[in-house]
Amino acid sequence: MASTDPEPEVAHEEESVEDSAADLADDTSEEARKAAEKAKKKRDKKKAKKAADKAAAAEGGDLAGLSLNEASAEAENTTEPTQDETVEGDESRPASAASKKKKKKKKTGAGDAAEGADGNKVCEQTFPPSIPVSKLFPTGIFPEGEVCDYRDDNLWRTTSEEKRELERLEFPMYNEVRQASEVHRQTRKFIQKIAQPGIKLFDMCEQLENCTRTLIEEKGLQAGVAFPTGCSLNHVAAHWTPNGGDQTVLGYSDVMKIDFGTQINGRIIDCAFTVSHDPKYDELLKAVKDATNTGIAEAGIDVRLGDIGAAVQEVMESYEVEIDGVTYPVKSVRNLNGHSISPYQIHAGKSVPIVKGGEQTKMEEGEFFAIETFGSTGKGYVREDLECSHYMKNFDVGHVPLRLQKAKKLLATIDRNFGTLAFCRRYLDRIGETQYLMALKNLCDVGIVQPYPPLCDIKGSYVAQYEHTILLRPTRKEVLSRGDDY
Repeated sequence: MASTDPEPEVAHEEESVEDSAADLADDTSEEARKAAEKAKKKRDKKKAKKAADKAAAAEGGDLAGLSLNEASAEAENTTEPTQDETVEGDESRPASAASKKKKKKKKTGAGDAAEGADGNKVCEQTFPPSIPVSKLFPTGIFPEGEVCDYRDDNLWRTTSEEKRELERLEFPMYNEVRQASEVHRQTRKFIQKIAQPGIKLFDMCEQLENCTRTLIEEKGLQAGVAFPTGCSLNHVAAHWTPNGGDQTVLGYSDVMKIDFGTQINGRIIDCAFTVSHDPKYDELLKAVKDATNTGIAEAGIDVRLGDIGAAVQEVMESYEVEIDGVTYPVKSVRNLNGHSISPYQIHAGKSVPIVKGGEQTKMEEGEFFAIETFGSTGKGYVREDLECSHYMKNFDVGHVPLRLQKAKKLLATIDRNFGTLAFCRRYLDRIGETQYLMALKNLCDVGIVQPYPPLCDIKGSYVAQYEHTILLRPTRKEVLSRGDDY
């Protein structure tokens, strides 16, 4: 019987030990790899969940509005911890590392969002203005004008819960007129910069009205320009705007009254100011601005209109102005007035005089008024003169038979585009009307349309104007068109 060699047996045992050790090492490596993958998956899953929770909770944050997959991708982009820092079961360290990642600061520019003090996110307007006001206030809530308490016997209104409830019910309408007021403020801010000596008044008016149409998002009679832009110069007090082909240019020594309006659903904002580049007229402008503010301060529920006129005249005529070495007293223009405003009706029936002795009718709750004053270095009395440019369909006119076919066609155009809002010949040109003067005269002759010629003091005199629209709310009065400029 053959016997086995002892040497080969020892070698086999050593090979078995080495194989077992190698298998053990492989098993250990595989388990470590699986453990590392499991830890990484768990860590990634937690990060994705945290990112998704953050997106849902933090409105406006970097992850706001992301889906779960997008949140996971955002989490993968965060700083990964090193392998030495990551320990299975201890995931606070990678979360801490991710939380330390700094967010990039966004640069802001024209049109970028900026949050206001009231939390209403607004955007910065461009120059020239091109962003509609509704886009600047995404919440749809527009800023209030200047709010003033009533005086004396009406002071109780400020704290009356019943009156506050009335205001809450009227908020949609208030918000509309505030939007129209904001359009007016932004438009006039633009015009104050471009109304420089040398500008053609026709071009200035076109730019102003186009700016208004853009900012208010013109929509037929529902929103747009309320009446033609008045840019009366020097002794011309009101109702002058350039007709087609007019070449009038603004001069350095001119005193120009810019009077324009905006409207939404017929609610009109009527507001005016005076432009003068020569400092010798500063005292005249100061007198009229002071008088207008006095009229606003005096206005209120149950206030007699004549009392406002007396207060305005007293302030206005306390001023003097020296022009080229001659001193002139500033006079209130006694046959020009402020007025009440109703939907689609710029002159609603009540007049607010600017001299004493006016009517004793009282202001009432809920009414809108245009408080405007005119100060003159001339006679303080205006008359109709120059070529007519302003027209308006009579608010209460009934059916009037017309024989002229062109007049019927023009009336239909007026009803469709302007209704009872004022218009001018430039507006008719803009919508494509031609050879309409005879038809327009016929409508004026039969009383359907009322012409409003320019109103002038004596030549060589200077007239200034300031105007604001106020609302007599149940609790307080609001100067809707008030701005930083005046």
